[in-house]
Amino acid sequence: MQTVLLTALGVGGATVFGAVIGFVFKKISHRFTDIILAFAAGVMLSAAVLGLIVPSIGYGGKYGILITVVGIFVGAFCLNLVDKLVPHIHSLGGSPQNDEDKQRLGKVLLFVLAIAIHNLPEGIAAGVSFGSDNPEHALMIAGGIALQNIPEGMVIIGPMLAAGISRKRTLVIAASTGVVEVLGTLIGYLTVNIAGMILPFALAFAGGTMLYVVSADMIPETHAHGAHKGATYALLAGFCLMLVSDHFFG
Repeated sequence: MQTVLLTALGVGGATVFGAVIGFVFKKISHRFTDIILAFAAGVMLSAAVLGLIVPSIGYGGKYGILITVVGIFVGAFCLNLVDKLVPHIHSLGGSPQNDEDKQRLGKVLLFVLAIAIHNLPEGIAAGVSFGSDNPEHALMIAGGIALQNIPEGMVIIGPMLAAGISRKRTLVIAASTGVVEVLGTLIGYLTVNIAGMILPFALAFAGGTMLYVVSADMIPETHAHGAHKGATYALLAGFCLMLVSDHFFG
């Protein structure tokens, strides 16, 4: 349990770390953040397949493949539903400069709320992975999610400061999005440990949510500012890094 708690704090703390970087380097280029995000996407993609989906098939027994396929689609569908209810806004910087401050502030808060809501299933994915018998896979998954949280923390600082939110309150709001992920990690871990029978489905569900985040959010964002080739190779590097780690330590 201590390892899970420390991991949860690390996953959530990555958002705060990214926010601090955002404060220090206020004008970080989109190309730089896109490369980091693409690398994190590769890590998460590999972690979802090797650390969640493949083990789900193994734990599912006779009907493992069916449970896994259903779990993947249910996980993706749930995040798709969240996207429809609270759109994950990426490019607040593109808002018209003649927008009223109140309208801009509303968009910023919606943006932060969307990130917080999306962080919950990511945290659950990290927590669920600890329900398996492979702590190395669990740490690999948590590491991938934490990597993704760093650029996410970086990009939410600028819009909040531009909307007139004080520096102190901006940092508190950014940190709160990381707290959501800590809670999600603990919820995922406790759920699969209380009801071990749901582990195969929970692993597949978590894998589906991660695949959805990579496909619907991370990859399109990394290609939105012209860094197509760099982002592609960064994604492959992240994927292969996890592949090598799984081969030698998994």
